[in-house]
Amino acid sequence: MNQELSTAKFDAERAAEYAVQSRIALAGYDACQELTACLLAATLDPAAAARVLVVGVGGNASEIRALAPLAPNWRYVGVDPSPDMLNAARDVLKSEGLLDRTSLHQGYLEDLPDQEPFDAAIMFGVLHHLRGDVAKRSILEALVSRMREGAPVVVAGNRYEYSSKPLLLNAWKQRWLFAGEAPERIDHMLARITLAADPPHSNEDFEAYLERAGVEELQQFFCSLFFAAWIGRTREKRTRSASSR
Repeated sequence: MNQELSTAKFDAERAAEYAVQSRIALAGYDACQELTACLLAATLDPAAAARVLVVGVGGNASEIRALAPLAPNWRYVGVDPSPDMLNAARDVLKSEGLLDRTSLHQGYLEDLPDQEPFDAAIMFGVLHHLRGDVAKRSILEALVSRMREGAPVVVAGNRYEYSSKPLLLNAWKQRWLFAGEAPERIDHMLARITLAADPPHSNEDFEAYLERAGVEELQQFFCSLFFAAWIGRTREKRTRSASSR
C-alpha cells in the first residue's frame, strides 16, 4: 500500500465520518478499546511511566482516550499516513487535554525516527488494509523491532475473506440497516469496504503473521463478526550459553 493510496482512502470525508461509521461496522468498538486498555494496564504498572506506540491513531484516537484514565503517567506516540485522519485525532486529543502527552507523526511506521524502545503497542484496524503478505509482515516486523523484549502488543482487525462468510456479511449489512442507513446505499458501502481490504483468511493466519514477526503468548480477547483482537508479548531474545555451544 503506497502513500497515495492510503491517504486517498482515508481522506477528509472518511475522517469526518469515521467516529460514527467505525462503530456501525464494528459492533462493540468501544468495548474492544476499553478491554485493550484494561489488558495493557493489567500487564504493565499503570502508575509507572511508560511509552505506548499507537499505529493507525488517526480518526478519534480511541486507543489513547481509553488508556488515559487508567494510566495517568503513560505517554503516547501515534502514527498515521493520512493527514486528514491525523488532524481529526489531534483535534480530539486537544479537546480532551491529552495532546501534551502525545506525539503524532504523519507517515508510515517504517518511517518513524529511531527512539527508545516502546513499553507497549496497539495496532487497531490496520492489518486488513494492507494488501499481500509482504506488506503485512513488514509492518508487524517494524512494530516488533521498536518494542522492548517482552512488551505487550495488541493487534486487532478483520479476518476471513469476506465472501467466504456470507452469513457474517449479511449480518454486517443488517448492522447498517439497524443504524438507519438507506438500503440503496448499503451495497455500495459494503462493496467499497470489502474490495479495498485484504484481511488474513482465518484466526490461524492472523496469529501466524504475529508469531512470525516475533509476538508470542497470543490470547484472543475479542471477536465481533469479521473483527477480532489479540494480545501477546514480543519474543525475548534467547542466547545460548558458552557451555551449550
